Amino acid sequence: MQGKRVADGEWPEHPGEYSKHKTDRGIVWFAVCPLPFIGGPGSLANHNVIEHEDGTITVSPSILIEGHRGDRWHGYLTRGIWQEC
Repeated sequence: MQGKRVADGEWPEHPGEYSKHKTDRGIVWFAVCPLPFIGGPGSLANHNVIEHEDGTITVSPSILIEGHRGDRWHGYLTRGIWQEC
């Protein structure tokens, strides 16, 4: 899935969106899983995030998102493209 970056400081709301926020701990990225209904924006603070010149990001290591109902998504976000493991 092609992800979408939303404006810095705005919360990602829709599947696949991500954004950058300035916090008292520095820059923190947030993202919404590409599958609907798994959860809201999650912090990528425990990940290494590389911001590319075109505004896309690459996140490592892989991202694991667990929803409230036991749903899971595990995969990668590379140059703005989400790919499930």
